[in-house]
Amino acid sequence: MYLNGVMLVSCALDFQVLRFDHANDLPHVAFLPTYAATAWYHKRLPADLRKKPLRKLLDEVEAFAAGEYAHALFMGAGLPAKDRKAVVAKLARYTGLSADYIERTDLRIEIFRFCKELLRDEGRTVGRLDSRFTGRDRDSAGEQFEFDPAMVEIYGAYAAAMNDYVRTDLRFEADLPYEVIKGLYLTWGWKDYANRFVSVGETLRRALSKNPHMRVLVASGYYDFATPHYGADFSISHFGLAPELRKNVSVSYYEAGHMMYVHRPSLAKLAAQLRRFVAG
Repeated sequence: MYLNGVMLVSCALDFQVLRFDHANDLPHVAFLPTYAATAWYHKRLPADLRKKPLRKLLDEVEAFAAGEYAHALFMGAGLPAKDRKAVVAKLARYTGLSADYIERTDLRIEIFRFCKELLRDEGRTVGRLDSRFTGRDRDSAGEQFEFDPAMVEIYGAYAAAMNDYVRTDLRFEADLPYEVIKGLYLTWGWKDYANRFVSVGETLRRALSKNPHMRVLVASGYYDFATPHYGADFSISHFGLAPELRKNVSVSYYEAGHMMYVHRPSLAKLAAQLRRFVAG
């Protein structure tokens, strides 16, 4: 089947940018801009950074992530002490976490630790699907949150809306439960990716190469910890597309999370993007 267009909303094309394994430093680079966006939103950054527009802040953080920070992680124990101290200070500045905490993580901040640590002094956690949302655990001493505050905020609303829609609008009556999220991926065929990270970017590259008229629209949320926008950017920039095909892939960003459409301004922006994409 030849596709003219593919829309990727909060995409995960390469699991190497998402999996926090001890031998894989890439997620630490990919998640850093989302840490910064989250700290900016919750007013945990220094005053001069809080005054910056979000996109301008992210340009600065992404340059640091791809340059000085990526180099520091690559150097490992060989990083000079002076350089390490400078990187720790910048990480603290961009994440809202203390320099002491970052030093104890060996410069590598895992996503669930961040969700628990950022607002620990307030006894609150931040969401994974959308880090604008916050919640409270039984106590503030743990390494991870008890639940995703973003998930619980929308779960009931999704179920209620769907059940009303199928009965009222579609006139479909059934007592089957509506599954807001189901672990269907557990039964997928992973044999082609045994003992390595799942990566489907190459599949998309081949499709684009076979059909040069094909277009791809990528939508990413700045507050998405499930599929961080900078991770998607990394995957797209490493497709290996021929130069003349790179213009076939366009990316749009939203000041919301994994389901950016729960944020009304982002919903309107995404709808307009999708309509233009289909019409084009």
